[in-house]
Amino acid sequence: MNALKIFNTLNSKKEIFIPIDKNHIKIYACGPTVYNFAHIGNARMAVVFDTFVRTLRVIYPKVTYVSNITDIDDKIIEAAKEQNAEITEITEKYTQIYNEDMSMLNVLKPDIQPKATEYIPEMIELIKDLISKEFAYEKDGHVLFHVPSYSMYGELSNRNREEQIAGSRVEVAPFKKDPSDFVLWKPSNNTQPGWDSPWGFGRPGWHTECSAMSEKTLGLPFDIHGGGRDLIFPHHENEIAQSCCSSANIDEPDSYAKYWMHNGFVTIDGEKMSKSLGNIILVNDLIQDHHGEVIRLALLSTHYRKGLDWNEKIIHQAKKLLNKIYIILDDLKNINITSSDNEAIATLLDDLNTPGLIAELNKIAKEYSSDAKDKEQIKSKLMLIGSVLGIFQDKSFNQVSDEMQQKIEELIIKRENAKKDKNFDMADQIRNELNELGIEIKDTSDGTSWNLKS
Repeated sequence: MNALKIFNTLNSKKEIFIPIDKNHIKIYACGPTVYNFAHIGNARMAVVFDTFVRTLRVIYPKVTYVSNITDIDDKIIEAAKEQNAEITEITEKYTQIYNEDMSMLNVLKPDIQPKATEYIPEMIELIKDLISKEFAYEKDGHVLFHVPSYSMYGELSNRNREEQIAGSRVEVAPFKKDPSDFVLWKPSNNTQPGWDSPWGFGRPGWHTECSAMSEKTLGLPFDIHGGGRDLIFPHHENEIAQSCCSSANIDEPDSYAKYWMHNGFVTIDGEKMSKSLGNIILVNDLIQDHHGEVIRLALLSTHYRKGLDWNEKIIHQAKKLLNKIYIILDDLKNINITSSDNEAIATLLDDLNTPGLIAELNKIAKEYSSDAKDKEQIKSKLMLIGSVLGIFQDKSFNQVSDEMQQKIEELIIKRENAKKDKNFDMADQIRNELNELGIEIKDTSDGTSWNLKS
């Protein structure tokens, strides 16, 4: 197989991946803050890195994947107030929902899923170390990292000092030595969760947790750190500063993590997701209307580094392709596989090129015939692609015979012609006929899609 190439955000270029230890790959990706249902943007990160880990496991003998749960955060505190609930009730509820929703998308649970509240002692030790080395300071119960003390700050995001201050999510407070300084620890009042520390009763800043948890679970350095593009600055920039000024090498940003990968944003019909627009799409809602594999394949249809526009068209295309491949797999159900060729997923080695691999699936779907001579090879290829992309795992997915498939398509065409002729009674009759066959249809701007009724 070709060498694995990764676009490394730290160097802003595509590089051949050289593992620290080829017998054990270590990868960390920032997980969700659990105060509400996961949206489609959260799902994209989970699906992308699940697919990447699956790919790594084809190549390497051992891969340890860590993805955390943030269960202490001001948003969680606010949600608990609004819902008049205990914080643990909120975090345990939405952690479970998140994992259940992701499992519906065939996302495998990480090998380690640390919760921030389980690593408070490690965070306190990290902060104490940064203070002792004069990279951090305490003021009015707060502990802050002093950004000007770390000369490499901004290497990941390529931001200059003015951009760092403008883009910082940390409020400018009178206790800061510098506007760019960020919080490592902050005080808690009697109604807020907190822990005893050398600086009083309080809780960690958001950035502190991943530095502590990644080092504890994987050791330093580890191979790959991932997450959404929105985390590059300030979150991942701050992680590098904290860890390189503590346990790693202050002069080498990659002494914390060697490679950094970031997936692009998700828009909805060309618009940015936001509460004000009311267009935030929750995974929990999506899986009520679409099979998890359809959602997963749609999420992988655009290269992970690019923005993904979520719309009916990509859902329709994903469903259509899955229908075709499942019909092929049904035709191949009696074919035994005696070998597997990893070259089938070679496309993914070019910086996780999922659109390229999906194009290969479309080619197979277009060219396959029931009298093909190389059925074992085709099935072997499909099964390997499916295991890595996390699809073709549900034997009940729209498995229909060729004859039934042809009949359905003929009825849909007949119905479309009836609608064009304004013969809506006939169109309704055909819909009813399909319904009696157990077929549910959905009209979209890209055409009519169908699936078996559950």
